[in-house]
Amino acid sequence: MSFIEDLVRFFFMDHIRQKTGSFSDTIMLKLSQSISSTACGSAVDEMEGCRDNSAALTLKIVAISTILIAGVCGVGIPLVGKKHRFLRTDSNLFFTAKAFAAGVILATGFVHMLPGATSSLTNPCLPKSPWLKFPFAGFIAMMAALSTLVVDFVGTQYYEKKQEKQNQKDQTDSGDLVSESAIVPVEPKPRNEKLFGEEEGGAIHIVGMHAHAAHHRHSHSHEQGDVREHSHGHSHSHSFGGGDEEGGVRHIVVSQVLELGIVSHSIIIGVSLGVSESSCTIRPLLVALSFHQFFEGFALGGCISQAQFSSMRSTAMATFFAITTPLGIGIGIGAASSYDPHSPRALVVEGILDSISAGILVYMALVDLIAADFLSKRLSCNTRLQVVSYLALFLGAGLMSLLAIWA
Repeated sequence: MSFIEDLVRFFFMDHIRQKTGSFSDTIMLKLSQSISSTACGSAVDEMEGCRDNSAALTLKIVAISTILIAGVCGVGIPLVGKKHRFLRTDSNLFFTAKAFAAGVILATGFVHMLPGATSSLTNPCLPKSPWLKFPFAGFIAMMAALSTLVVDFVGTQYYEKKQEKQNQKDQTDSGDLVSESAIVPVEPKPRNEKLFGEEEGGAIHIVGMHAHAAHHRHSHSHEQGDVREHSHGHSHSHSFGGGDEEGGVRHIVVSQVLELGIVSHSIIIGVSLGVSESSCTIRPLLVALSFHQFFEGFALGGCISQAQFSSMRSTAMATFFAITTPLGIGIGIGAASSYDPHSPRALVVEGILDSISAGILVYMALVDLIAADFLSKRLSCNTRLQVVSYLALFLGAGLMSLLAIWA
């Protein structure tokens, strides 16, 4: 019996152990090659002709200030402009500018981020298996878009429930206040003679100290000696759970998810610019990023303005957006001596993060910016606004795509 067991162990266990060992060794080899920090020779030779450390540093400092100003202006215009009629979020000018910005964001995801991610994850410096055998960039972008959908849904549900609880609380408080107001009958009296506080038709309207202070229009039936019917018509209306509040909830979620997507790729772009020592790379990036930062900021600022956050929260979100790319450039400058953007490790990290950013931006542009505005009743009822908005959308996408020639 022991002979048979030894035979089985010899023929099967050793064979399996060898297969398992060779497979794990292969995985470790591919992993070590993927996270290597050694620069790819071809990439270094390619950029050597434009390398100028002093000129590159000057351009980086100019880029920090220029991109910061562009971001502040872009995100600040909708927030400051909501106090002026022609720049308010419900104006046609703002609607058209937001359509242009949505085109810019869509082109950023499709034309800039996704191809860049594909290029990084299929670079010849990476091991052929698994990076060249599977379209990781598209897969990661797809999963990021679907994850954004989940976050969008969960966030909307959370804020809707929160808003519903607040409405129920407000309704209860409103009921308590209304109960302090009462109509009491009075004894018949001579014609044209009134008691203090009596309204037309013989009913006295007694209002408590904390009653709801609104302008009322009263209508009463003119029957003598009975309790009179008293109806209130408010000059303003309260809608609980109505369309405006639902839209407000959507704007809250959209603004936060959009900022997450924009901030994530802004940091990546900033670091990429900061570590570069090539003036040939930095010059076109400076122009492209300033244009891109302005209109992304405009779209984000519009969403923040529509969400009606408090001034402090709006300022915090706007500031966080404006400083991300300059902060990324600063990090890149500091890490330039130890970080090689052409190493396999950098290519993998940059490719994955670019793919995630592309998925988030494409989802947000198509679902929460373009579809939300272009399928609305406001646009369907205004032919002139339709034409102008579609032109702005295609113009924004086209101009941002055109910048891919240089950056």
